[in-house]
Amino acid sequence: MKLSEIAKVIGAEFHGDDKEIISLNTLKDANEKELSFVANPKYVKDIPTSKAGAILVTEATKEHVPETSVALVVEDTYWQMATLSKYFAPPLEDKEAFRAVVGEGSSIAPTATLANGAKIGKNTTIMAGVYVGSNAEVGDNTILYPNVVIYRDCKVGNDCIIHAGTVVGSDGFGFASNRLGEHKKIYHIGNVVIEDDVEIGANTTIDRAVFGSTLIEKGARLDNLIQVAHNCVFGKGSVAAAQAGFAGSTIIGQNNVFGAQSGAAGHLEIAPFNTFAARTGVTKSVKESGKTFAGFPFMDHKTWLKIQGKLARLIK
Repeated sequence: MKLSEIAKVIGAEFHGDDKEIISLNTLKDANEKELSFVANPKYVKDIPTSKAGAILVTEATKEHVPETSVALVVEDTYWQMATLSKYFAPPLEDKEAFRAVVGEGSSIAPTATLANGAKIGKNTTIMAGVYVGSNAEVGDNTILYPNVVIYRDCKVGNDCIIHAGTVVGSDGFGFASNRLGEHKKIYHIGNVVIEDDVEIGANTTIDRAVFGSTLIEKGARLDNLIQVAHNCVFGKGSVAAAQAGFAGSTIIGQNNVFGAQSGAAGHLEIAPFNTFAARTGVTKSVKESGKTFAGFPFMDHKTWLKIQGKLARLIK
């Protein structure tokens, strides 16, 4: 879309080059053909160095926009970003894309569906009821058990196992809200990337990124009934037991272990090589490694055990 068209949609005025915008992206990752936005004060510092072709800003933040970008001034940047996300969302399926490509030695069940543009590697097994969306890729020697769904543009690596009912690439729980309490959907235009040698249990859900990729790194293990939200990074060799949940944009370092029903709040960073006992609630970033945590809010495991002991004695 031309910037003039975008400005008309969101009711903004702009002065400068009527550039063509091809997508939306974050301030740090956007290029000259992409539009970005600032909805959180802590990201204002990233405006001057952004390479975005245009940036949604308010009157209070427009002065930070660099000369290489065009400022689109609106009252509510998050709401207008949600409005524009619909315009840049890809079609559900690419009807005109090439027919799905299947590698040598792969087995595709008659009731599986491969959308146009899908690519399946060598010696891969696709079982009954599986759906692989447009431009999605599944690597070599991978097994997709019945009714696995891989949404469009998502990538699954080599030597992976994904068990029945798991969904990879559905939209995250993202929406903008206004002063009247109305909600506007944010269309997620990123994807999910699952690296090699990953095993995912049954009925687990991994949401696609708003922009960029939700990433499951090499060698990770996810149990049944786990939720990984948009833009998370689940580190190399990390493990999560059943019913664990990870809120959006949390970065989990390598070889972390999460017990059943544990989870992390959003926008956190968790250092490598830590263990979180069952039902642990991680509420802030973890900078140390080699620790064991428990409880909600989480604390050192030994401290949590002492507290439980004292509570038990109080009851007696």
